[in-house]
Amino acid sequence: QVQLVESGGGLVQAGGSLRLSCSASGRTSVTYVMGWFRQAPGKEREFVSAITWSGGSTFYANSLKGRVIISRDNAKNTVYLQMNSLKPEDTAVYYCAAGRSVSAVVIPNLYDYWGQGTQVTVSS
Repeated sequence: QVQLVESGGGLVQAGGSLRLSCSASGRTSVTYVMGWFRQAPGKEREFVSAITWSGGSTFYANSLKGRVIISRDNAKNTVYLQMNSLKPEDTAVYYCAAGRSVSAVVIPNLYDYWGQGTQVTVSS
């Protein structure tokens, strides 16, 4: 079992930045894929970014490419999501996820573990 805890959300003005953190514990593995998703009211859960523990390969949603950087600190079992130039449409609950066998990082159902989410609100 893997436990994931997100932190770092909050209220920020448009154009501002936030860094989200995801702390992992339990039976973690370097083979896991770590992903960030977001869900706005009335919308489906949407892929944001992903990274592999082993090689550090990164993946980004087209809508966020250039504004988001995902990184990880293996020693701390922590994944980060740096978000810059935030827009009001980025407002959502952001979730951290871990998958044991993920063939397509953008599909939420392929992930096995999820955090509780952290709220990001971007004011205009």
